Amino acid sequence: MRTVELLCSPELEETVRAAWDRLAVAGLPSLARNTHPTNRPHLTMASVEAFPPGAAARLADLFDDALPLAVHLDRVEVLDGSAPLVWLVRPTPELVRLHEAVADVLAGVGAQNPWHLPGRWVPHLSLALRFRDHDRRLARALAGVDRPSGQFVAARSYDGDTRTVSPLGKGFPVR
Repeated sequence: MRTVELLCSPELEETVRAAWDRLAVAGLPSLARNTHPTNRPHLTMASVEAFPPGAAARLADLFDDALPLAVHLDRVEVLDGSAPLVWLVRPTPELVRLHEAVADVLAGVGAQNPWHLPGRWVPHLSLALRFRDHDRRLARALAGVDRPSGQFVAARSYDGDTRTVSPLGKGFPVR
């Protein structure tokens, strides 16, 4: 599996990580507990079995032209009632156009995750992967007190087989 992800500006990343920490301190599920070096706040735009030939270069060009991109976070929500706890991202016209362009690059690729297809995609930053809906009120109070703004500044791809990331464009921050 390969993903296409947008990365947050340092300030927005710190805001999301602080929410992860508040959830963990309260004993709630949180991505703060994931210590893998690739774990960081991101917006997944696509997930496919493999990139077609030339896709990584086309995506890199796309992101070099589009980033940085303003982002505004919205409310904290549990998707599907008992799955990921997320901070919803307001789908600005620029973000929707970028998502559609990514989908165009990957059009025709088999084994795409349907959650990321245009018309079904719910842009969000994950706070916890497995969350109980009955803890939503407490999670909102802890994690989503504000509705911060920031920027997406870089793009990457995560390779689920090797558990590594690779940059998609020039703006990829070194960590």
